[in-house]
Amino acid sequence: MEVPLLDLKAQFARIKDEVVAAINSVLESQRFILGPEVAELEKEIAEYSNCAAAVGVSSGTDALLASLMTLGIGQGDEVITTPYTFFATAGSIWRVGAKPVFVDIEPETFNIDPTKIEAAVTDKTKAIIPVHLFGQIAEMDPIVEVARKYNLFVIEDAAQAIGATYKGRKAGSIGTVGCFSFFPSKNLGGMGDGGMIVTQDVELADRLRQCRNHGSKPKYYHKWVGGNFRLDTLQAAILLVKLRYLDDCSAKRRANAARYDELFADVEEVVTPTICDYNVSIYNQYVIRVPRRDELQAYLKDKGIGTAIYYPLSLHEQECFESLGYKKGDFPESEKAAAESLAMPVYPELTDEQIRYVVDKVKDFVAKAD
Repeated sequence: MEVPLLDLKAQFARIKDEVVAAINSVLESQRFILGPEVAELEKEIAEYSNCAAAVGVSSGTDALLASLMTLGIGQGDEVITTPYTFFATAGSIWRVGAKPVFVDIEPETFNIDPTKIEAAVTDKTKAIIPVHLFGQIAEMDPIVEVARKYNLFVIEDAAQAIGATYKGRKAGSIGTVGCFSFFPSKNLGGMGDGGMIVTQDVELADRLRQCRNHGSKPKYYHKWVGGNFRLDTLQAAILLVKLRYLDDCSAKRRANAARYDELFADVEEVVTPTICDYNVSIYNQYVIRVPRRDELQAYLKDKGIGTAIYYPLSLHEQECFESLGYKKGDFPESEKAAAESLAMPVYPELTDEQIRYVVDKVKDFVAKAD
């Protein structure tokens, strides 16, 4: 049996006619840059996320970058974040001239440990970027409390968490801004790159719109330098279609995750995801912890099962950040997660037969290892 990590073809097959019609509508209009579909998607994402405004941008990375630029964070500033995340989180901080300051993660959730944040605050700190990793929102109340105490911005990296909730609040709605990614593998994925920034501050949203268009307002007049961070109209049109199915797809991912939890319950060597009682995860990934992770991945590949390692090297160990002065051992929980974590297939179209096949093969490996 073949079980890919993700099956975008199966997803597309269900909505092909709607997507093709949306694309053809844009082709007929020839309004490819900031066409009406962009504004409509912004309106719908803002409402969906319980935010006052949303600004479409060219990628999740550019959502972070534009947010940092618009908030005036740059040379000499520090931004606290996690070392266990996709590179763009720290890379965006670096690109504006600021310094990423890392704080270790909670071993249970993989998210930034809020109890360690305050000790990392200095007079140069301007913001905190918590990452809602794998579809579960970070522990936001204490994070926001520290931010208020020291007058810091909170930029939610919600690239993997659109639709997730924390104590009833939607991802992106809690901090100063929230940043989404529409990379094709996301729960709400486009057919190419795309992103969105959401906020409760309508004036900030207006500045973000200027930032995504070279800082221009009105056209050809620039009070400050922005970038070319516009969301393509074609992507917005496709995402408007897929947004209608988002909650259903996320619910199916949760059902698949629950099935994995059930089938792995008697496997002591497999640590399944921990979701806090007050959180609703969208399971952008279903990530287990296992000993001999690399050997298990190779074994599953040989059995036709797709998996992925998110992430094999913590950011504080990346060569490009060597000048920050961190070393191996500085963030032990992040390093342990990087050595043990493995993402399993969890996409909505997964069948129960496929899930049982995956679990059976993991059990076979564990039995042979013993």
